[in-house]
Amino acid sequence: MNLIEKAGLMALHRVDPERSHRLALMAMKAGFVPLSGTYTSPALATRLAGLDLPNPVGLAAGYDKNAEVVDALTQAGFGWIEVGAITPRAQTGNPKPRLFRLSEDQAVINRFGFNNEGMDAAQSRLAKRNRRSGVPVGLNLGANKDSVDRAADYVAVLERCADVVDFVTVNVSSPNTEKLRDLQGAAALTALLRGVMAARDARDKPLPVFLKIAPDLNADEITEIAGVAREAKLDAIIATNTTLDREGLKSASGGEKGGLSGVPLFEKSTRVLAQLSRDLDGALPLVGVGGISSPADAYAKIRAGASAVQLYSALVYKGLSLVTEIAKGLETHLAKDGFGHISDAVATDRSAWL
Repeated sequence: MNLIEKAGLMALHRVDPERSHRLALMAMKAGFVPLSGTYTSPALATRLAGLDLPNPVGLAAGYDKNAEVVDALTQAGFGWIEVGAITPRAQTGNPKPRLFRLSEDQAVINRFGFNNEGMDAAQSRLAKRNRRSGVPVGLNLGANKDSVDRAADYVAVLERCADVVDFVTVNVSSPNTEKLRDLQGAAALTALLRGVMAARDARDKPLPVFLKIAPDLNADEITEIAGVAREAKLDAIIATNTTLDREGLKSASGGEKGGLSGVPLFEKSTRVLAQLSRDLDGALPLVGVGGISSPADAYAKIRAGASAVQLYSALVYKGLSLVTEIAKGLETHLAKDGFGHISDAVATDRSAWL
């Protein structure tokens, strides 16, 4: 992190977290944020669910909810990005305040509740994005809070936006929409995915479908989801979303309701990832998310079973320079351990997490 980036982060941390994030997006949109471009190499170029990633370091959903700064983000070092979550209709989300920095824990709590401008606005912006960057762009699918048929909401967003993205993610794991996580149960998830996959298969052009799951699942539930995902022929699973767990937090805001992300989530999410890797045994690729704040963290996710990783909360504390730092650091770790390519390291230390 250079002095300019450090000063910028210090200034943003003096502002309310949600307003701070809005200012960061505005600065990026206006071209005031220096962008490093995407670092790649033969060792890092990754094939994920049919997608060619320049490097395996991705941006998790939630940072650019409404696809406002997609072109800038594809030049910020990421090998792939995910925008959203997007619901069919615009909704304001939960009352403010709903975003909290936990600086002592290098963590964040949010209870946004899928605030977004709706699928029409997202589709319009994504249709105008620069597709020459070589960085795949995906969309996180959500359901409206007051929907009477949430399964149909996922299909609606997919059908509206499929032509302007490279993959979609079915998000049934946000803790901030009441009863949304109930869709992770075997029967509900099977029915939901049947509709989503039918909509995907009706298209002429292939579109990878990912599933994002919660970290607060027990071993039997994880195994159950692995079976459903295999049966549905999903293209990948993202493990994991935010947690409701609050164990060991030091920050004053640690008791706020919502989903916890950042460093405290690392171990829990990695254990879920490792179990999924064991249960699926290579049947479909996995994405490791949760608590990554260094090259070593990202490498641990890879060795626990992930083919690629995603970041978000660590950017709040370490800035966008962290993205390229992690990509280059992964290359260093691979060389040190004698791996010629990132795929050679996948799941090589899985047993340590089981």
